[in-house]
Amino acid sequence: MNESSHNQTSKKVLVIGGGIAGLSAAYELARLNVDVDLVEKSSFLGGHAIQFCCKADDECQKCGACSVEKRLLEVIEEPRIKISLGSELTGLNRNGRFSYTLSLRPLRIDPKKCTNCGVCLEKCPSDGAIVRGYSKNNVPLYAIDQNHCLFFKDGSCKVCQDACPEKAITLDQDNSQASSEADAIVVATGFEAFDPLTRSWYGYGIHKNVITALDLERILRQKGEVLRPSDNNACEKIAFIQCVGSREPKLQHGFCSQVCCTYAMRMAQAISHRSPELKATIFYMDIQNCGKDFPDFYMKCKENIRFVRLAPYDIFPGEEDRLILRYSDEKDVHLVDEAFDIVVLSIGIMPGLSNASLADLLKIDLDEYGFFACSDPLDGTPTSQKGVFLAGTAQAPKNIADSMAQAGQAAYRVAQYLGVMPCPK
Repeated sequence: MNESSHNQTSKKVLVIGGGIAGLSAAYELARLNVDVDLVEKSSFLGGHAIQFCCKADDECQKCGACSVEKRLLEVIEEPRIKISLGSELTGLNRNGRFSYTLSLRPLRIDPKKCTNCGVCLEKCPSDGAIVRGYSKNNVPLYAIDQNHCLFFKDGSCKVCQDACPEKAITLDQDNSQASSEADAIVVATGFEAFDPLTRSWYGYGIHKNVITALDLERILRQKGEVLRPSDNNACEKIAFIQCVGSREPKLQHGFCSQVCCTYAMRMAQAISHRSPELKATIFYMDIQNCGKDFPDFYMKCKENIRFVRLAPYDIFPGEEDRLILRYSDEKDVHLVDEAFDIVVLSIGIMPGLSNASLADLLKIDLDEYGFFACSDPLDGTPTSQKGVFLAGTAQAPKNIADSMAQAGQAAYRVAQYLGVMPCPK
């Protein structure tokens, strides 16, 4: 902190979204002595990225997963950042500053009392009613999903509340509202993962061993190895199918999600390193070159990963819970039926479902695909509304490192806008 920043009038920024971009923007602003109201609509900070596992083999693959944990811890320990979970922006007016209203959903598990013992999850009779976060730095580590909780269906159950040794759970709480003001806003609402149920030919939701890339992340993060969902047995062959939901111009999904090629290769490489007997195959349209080290990494992957430049025509069940992929041979185009233990769909990055309503509230523009539009083609952070800035995948598909970098850029632009930039040494 420099001396001049202490003498400035305190400024406040509203950061909408608690994924890696929102966390990074909030942290960088707090380092500049700016107060931050960090608003996240879910029960946990970290967004999609906190669910990702480390993909290191002999060396770090720079996937960014460890960066998310570090940044999450930095944010929750930063006194200038006020965190509001289960919160959404519902009203906004501007008269010099931004006056905003938040709808607050009660957490029902008091973070000051909860010790993360897990008794509520253990005792709950309704599957999915108690949800566990993906990081030890989620505070609290557990949340109540009222869509599955029996108390919210018919009032018949208070098992978790009665069983909690710390008396940290209070089910009968009402929603509330809060109002405040900010000098600037950062939109970091993240993305919506493409829904694979809309591609019925892949059999997601029908065949247990057809999973998404996000599902695979969770399996590896929680279990440490690739296990088939159907029987929890180890796998011998795994297939990745690329561009599921991306690059489909007829459906307004003509954009590339940027991260899928590198993701699948990193994941396949990490899996092969952990379990050399497991053979991975990547079915793709073409490989997107992302990053200066990508060509060397691609050549390394080709040493132990099979690449097939075709999309499978069909997936159907085989013996012993295996899946048969039917595709054309690359050389003579005859049909091939090949069995795999598990099939991973590399689903695309889609605009958030609430982008349109939030853009209307903030009076900012969307691009042709539904992401928030930046007003400067050379800088992805400013919007058509003065004082409102963008960070992360709310603006366009990008990986963890690029999301963090853009969030840092957004914080820099906000600081310039507020006049709180530190004096150069």
